[in-house]
Amino acid sequence: MSAEDRVDPPASPGPASPSTTPPPPPGVPPPPGAFPAPGTLGPDPAPPDASSPAPLPPGALPPAGGYDADPRPPDLPPPGLLPPGPSPAAGPPGAASGVPGPLLTDGSVGRGPLEPWPDTVRWQRISSDLIWVELIRLAVVLAIGLAVTAIGWALSGQGLFGLALAAVLVFGAWRAVAIVRAVRAWGYAEREDDLLVRHGLLVRRLSIVPYSRMQFVDVSAGPLERAFNLATVQLHTAAAATDARVPGLRPAEASRLRDRLTALGEDRAEGL
Repeated sequence: MSAEDRVDPPASPGPASPSTTPPPPPGVPPPPGAFPAPGTLGPDPAPPDASSPAPLPPGALPPAGGYDADPRPPDLPPPGLLPPGPSPAAGPPGAASGVPGPLLTDGSVGRGPLEPWPDTVRWQRISSDLIWVELIRLAVVLAIGLAVTAIGWALSGQGLFGLALAAVLVFGAWRAVAIVRAVRAWGYAEREDDLLVRHGLLVRRLSIVPYSRMQFVDVSAGPLERAFNLATVQLHTAAAATDARVPGLRPAEASRLRDRLTALGEDRAEGL
């Protein structure tokens, strides 16, 4: 057998030799899948120095302003300064705290803009018989007005007198309702240093009369008032504009109030 016909056996696989692919020239990226040669990506990072401090973990730094800083927004006041809000089922002012409003002689409780001391003042109402006194006075005035208007209408026969007659009747009805409400609006309260008097319907008025300013106190009663066993206490002070009166009182209550106000006025005047 000649040398051309002899076939050599396949060589056994040996250990793979490392790639000897030459590195690409500078500026040329390596082919896909090829690992860059050492030194082509820049210098290797230096190992950390033992003397340099270790990096802090997240959250280790204190917040702005220190650990004692308030984390709430700066526009909120400190706790405890805001008053508690009213509950949905809360009632009128004073109901939640259990403090009633001003007590009246009939047992009712009220609160209004002209009651500056609603929890310490006990208001007393005047007698309702004053309503009859005022209604009788109104009836006398209306009778005179109706008589004059009716006589003028009968003598002249003009329709203007008829309109005037209707106007007098409407005024009388309105005035009667106003008298009832105005009498019920009267009230007075005795305090340690002064007397409070409130009255008025459309224009409410609260008068505060110090005992030291009183000069004298008198009690008066007209024919109609005597018929209904009523009297009026009139308070006179150094200034006429500060005078006050309390109508519709029983004679016994009027005398008691007069004597007490007179004694307190003298006592406060001696202390000045």
